[in-house]
Amino acid sequence: MKILVLNCGSSSIKYKLFDMASKSVMAQGGIERIALQGSFLKHTLPNGEKVVLNREVPEHTVGIEFILKTLTSEEYGCIKSLDEITAVGHRVVHGGEKFNSSVLITKEVIEEIVQCSDLAPLHNHANLKGIYTIEKLLPKVPQIAVFDTAFHQTMPDYAYMYALPYEYYTKYAIRRYGFHGTSHRYVSARVCEFLGVNPVGQRIITCHIGNGGSITAVKDGKSIDTSMGLTPVEGLMMGTRVGDIDAGALTFIMEKEGLDASGLCDLVNKKSGVLGIFEVSYDMRELEDAVARKEERALLAENMYFYRIKKYIGAYAAALGGVDIIVFTGGVGENQTTCRSGVCAGLEYMGVEIDLECNAKIRGKETVISTPDSKVKVVVIPTDEEFMIASDAMAILSK
Repeated sequence: MKILVLNCGSSSIKYKLFDMASKSVMAQGGIERIALQGSFLKHTLPNGEKVVLNREVPEHTVGIEFILKTLTSEEYGCIKSLDEITAVGHRVVHGGEKFNSSVLITKEVIEEIVQCSDLAPLHNHANLKGIYTIEKLLPKVPQIAVFDTAFHQTMPDYAYMYALPYEYYTKYAIRRYGFHGTSHRYVSARVCEFLGVNPVGQRIITCHIGNGGSITAVKDGKSIDTSMGLTPVEGLMMGTRVGDIDAGALTFIMEKEGLDASGLCDLVNKKSGVLGIFEVSYDMRELEDAVARKEERALLAENMYFYRIKKYIGAYAAALGGVDIIVFTGGVGENQTTCRSGVCAGLEYMGVEIDLECNAKIRGKETVISTPDSKVKVVVIPTDEEFMIASDAMAILSK
């Protein structure tokens, strides 16, 4: 069974082709700068060889056609025919309250995804473009939708509700939904496999830290709270997103700067976070270099960044009634040693003890980085959302 996984963004398409018999990646890559000048496809072969193919990609249909031709090409292909593709799995960002698990895509499902688009207009519309394109190009191939929000549908109402007039929940479904659910689901299950423990009875805090970041409290394998909210803006300080902020500060800025809703959205999503404080870049590697040079603004940004993560870990330890396992994942969580050590410093009262020497060596590898005496296991687990999507697709087709 060969399953193609697509993650369609507003100006990009990421893909992975899996051979599920061997659970191996046959090919992977992505198209960048869709509808912009200088678009290209970066394709990685199973042997690690990377090629960059330049071509103008005006919209998603052309992009997906480009990917399919590359997968079947004589020079870079890994399959002889598109008939070898058993199914296509799609990452869909927002499933609202309609979906608490992955589903086979039907006309009814598409209609429900469209209805959820108001909650994630930048993401769901792009995800739908991928679904429509595969429907056109591979009409006989089943498609599966895997929702970022689904894992968090187990949150209790007191955790997901906002203290706004209740009518806004009934009229507009305003509530906390959470995101990165596929990643949190994967790493919370995988860490239990890695440690050889039963998820039932485990209190786990999963930290998906990247350009976008979120933290989830997982009890008995289920999400009971998460840091992102109605949109991915709430929660941690991120690369360009503001995270938690006093809503009164936003209305104050709107009045002073003459911002409309679109301007405010741009401010909190694209101009804030690490970029807003550091002002040079949102790239954590550049921030880390500036911290090493003891640049004042860089030090402030890093301290703020680590503090927010630490604060959420403390809050979720309280929500869980204690913590057994803390997981770091995502681009920063997996690779930035200073982030992990900086966040865990001061959590000794919770029973967290980091092996600093071990932590300093680990990048992108499944490893326990806490000491043998630590009451809380601290573990690095690289996320694999695409494999999770492919696995869900295979499970649904098996039924």
